[in-house]
Amino acid sequence: MEQFEFRESRLDVHDDGVAVFHHLRHKARNPLSMDLRTDYAEMTDIVRDRARALILAGGGGAFCAGGDIKTMQSRLADGSQSTGVRRRLQDMHSWLQDLRDLEIPVIAAVDGPAWGGGFAIALCADFILASPRASFCMVFLRIGALPDMGAIHLLPRAVGLQKAKELLMTGRRVDAQEGEKLGFVHSLHEPDTLLGQAMRLARCFLPAPSVALGLTKRLTNRAYELNADTLAELEATAQVACLSEPYHAQALERFMRKEPMLYDWDRNGPHTPDQASTK
Repeated sequence: MEQFEFRESRLDVHDDGVAVFHHLRHKARNPLSMDLRTDYAEMTDIVRDRARALILAGGGGAFCAGGDIKTMQSRLADGSQSTGVRRRLQDMHSWLQDLRDLEIPVIAAVDGPAWGGGFAIALCADFILASPRASFCMVFLRIGALPDMGAIHLLPRAVGLQKAKELLMTGRRVDAQEGEKLGFVHSLHEPDTLLGQAMRLARCFLPAPSVALGLTKRLTNRAYELNADTLAELEATAQVACLSEPYHAQALERFMRKEPMLYDWDRNGPHTPDQASTK
C-alpha cells in the first residue's frame, strides 16, 4: 500500500487500486480549511493516475463540519474577508471539478456532520454511504453566506429543484435516514462498519471495464446540461472507444463460451459476503 501524507489529511492507495482519503483534524470536526482544500487539489492529481476507486472519509465522528470559522473571523478582523474571495472560489472550483470528473467510482463515507462545504464535497461523490449519526446541512445562510462549492448546482440534481430550494434556503439539518429517503444517501451502515462497507462497494467496481465505466460516469454527470442530440453524438464517440478495448472482445468470448461475466453486479455486488475486507 502507498501512503501520501498531506497537511490535514492522508491518502492510502491499496494494492488493488482502492484509495482512501482520510480527513485528519478530528478534534476540530475536520473543517474545510485552506490546507484541506490544497490537500484535495493534490490528492485528485495522485488518484487520477493510481486509483481505480476513491473513498472520501472523515474520522473522529465527523466527515467535514464545513468552513473554518476561526479563519473567517480572522479575515473579518483584519479586513481581508472579502479580499480574494473570487480567486479562492475559482481555485476551489478547479479541484472540485477535477474531483467530480474522476473517471473512477467515488464514494463518500459520512459519519457525523457533513455540513456546508462538507455536504457539497459529499455530493461530488457518486455514492454517499452514511452512518445513522450522520447529518447534512446547507448551513451557509446561518452565517450570512451564499451556498457555494457547487452546492446550488449539485443539490437540485440530487433531490429535485423544490426540495433543493427548501434545504438551501432554510439551512435545516437533514439526518441520515431522511437523506436516504430523499435519495442522495445510498445506504446506511453502523459507524464501526461504515468504512468497511465503503471498501466493499468500491471493490465491486474493480472488475468493471474501466474505460466504459469512466465514460459512463462522465457523460451522466453532464446529462442535465446537454440536449439529446449533443448527448447522442458524445455517446457515439464514446462507444467507439469502449468497443475498441480488449475488455469488450474478452467479454463477448466469455458470453459465447457460456462463462460468467467478469462484471456482473447481480452476482458479485455488495450483497455478497466475500468482499468485506478493508485490508
